[in-house]
Amino acid sequence: LAQERPRWERLDALLRSLAEDPWRKLPLAEARELERLYQRAAADLARLSSYAAEPEARRYLENLVARGHAEIHGARGEGGRLRPGEWFARTLPRTFRRQLRAFWFALALTAAGTGFGGAALALDPEAKQVLMPFEHLRGSPSDRVAQEHAVKGDALRDKKARFSGMLMTHNTRVSLTAMALGMSWGIGTLVILFYNGVILGAVAMDYVLAGQTTFLFGWLLPHGAVEIPAILVGGQAGFVLAGALLGRGQRQGLAARLRAAAPDVVTLCF
Repeated sequence: LAQERPRWERLDALLRSLAEDPWRKLPLAEARELERLYQRAAADLARLSSYAAEPEARRYLENLVARGHAEIHGARGEGGRLRPGEWFARTLPRTFRRQLRAFWFALALTAAGTGFGGAALALDPEAKQVLMPFEHLRGSPSDRVAQEHAVKGDALRDKKARFSGMLMTHNTRVSLTAMALGMSWGIGTLVILFYNGVILGAVAMDYVLAGQTTFLFGWLLPHGAVEIPAILVGGQAGFVLAGALLGRGQRQGLAARLRAAAPDVVTLCF
């Protein structure tokens, strides 16, 4: 005991320093020392276990060896500290690829809705009053373009600022709603993605038929290039959530399936 106790105390000090700062990286020499001291402490515990005496020393060593085992063999660094660069460069793309089938399904639904909306408006122009959700979309595209060009100066800047704010808040809400409706076993997510595609197809067809294709692209691309993929990823998250609820081909219980899906759903939401 007298001979080994200084080594135990050194191991204890190393483990305490790591517990105080779990993200500190040990130099190679200290890491080797930690492993050597842990192995020696484990051997000492095995020797002490064969004796009935020294119960306090045995309890101390059991605690020390358990802490050393957790430190050396535990899954260090998998959670805790937020690393935005690591999340953006690794976690997000890995999660997206892992759930790629859900994204393709969301894209196919939206594309189907876009084709349906465009065909409906091309075959029946009166359908615009039913398909378009906003009042400013129900008028003539040519009149809308003329009104946009007529606004100048500060009035134009204020109008654009208000419209930008409305678009950002509305489409963020749509994206998160597409995710949340995964709780309806994916039915709500399916409906909202298809309907958004219908609106997009109807608006595009309306402006193309009116000869305002250039205005259409100039209007949609600056924000749509970000917001349409965001809605698709929101739908992807909704289908991941729905898959956890349905549990098709999985033997886990509902709670376990939801816990397993939660990190991917949260990552896709962000």
